[in-house]
This record gives sequence, structure tokens and C-alpha cells, in this order.
Amino acid sequence: QVQLVESGGGLVQAGDSLRLSCAASGRTSSSYAIGWFRQAPGKEREFVAGVVWSAGITTYADSVKGRFTVWKSNAKNTVTLQMNSLKPEDTAVYFCASTARDTSRDEVAYDYWGQGTRVTVSS
Repeated sequence: QVQLVESGGGLVQAGDSLRLSCAASGRTSSSYAIGWFRQAPGKEREFVAGVVWSAGITTYADSVKGRFTVWKSNAKNTVTLQMNSLKPEDTAVYFCASTARDTSRDEVAYDYWGQGTRVTVSS
């Protein structure tokens, strides 16, 4: 199994930045990619960004492209999501998830999930 723990959430104002971290432990060798998802109140969970451990290839949702950056640290088994120019519509609980396959925008492709960290952006 792969254990994932998110951190870094909080309350910020529109236009501010926030950095989320996802620490992976356990059978990390079985993890091929990490995806970040978010779920806003009353909405379905949606893909935000993803990164492949080995090659560092990144994928972004159109809604965050140019504002969010994701990168990985193999040495630390950590994936970071840097969020800039935050908007009130970015308010959600953010989850990281592990997949043994390539980065996917579909949550069903992910085998392990963290408990999430809440991000609130006030206007």
C-alpha cells in the first residue's frame, strides 16, 4: 500500500498563493504518478494536476493552467502543488492520489488517496 498525507491548506485571500505538499510512504515503488484532485462543496471531485515520478511529466486542468505548478521530489517522496493567483472558485478540499499507471484525469485510475487538505479563498 501507499500512504499519502497532504499538508499546506489554509485560508487565503483572492490573488494570494499557497503551497500544498503530498508526502508518500509505504510501497512507493508501486506508485507511477501522483494526481491532485479537488472537491468543492456540492460538486464532484475534479482533476487539478498530476506528475509522473520517473520522468516528471506534468498535466494540468485547463482551469489551473498557468496558475498552478506541480513538481516532485523523488528523494523526499513528496509532490508539491504551488498555487498562485488563487480565486474564490479554487476553494475546495484538495486530495493527492497515487496511481500505478500513467497520470489520468479520471479518479477511478487512482488506487490510494490522502485524507485531503482544505483550501479556502476569500474574495
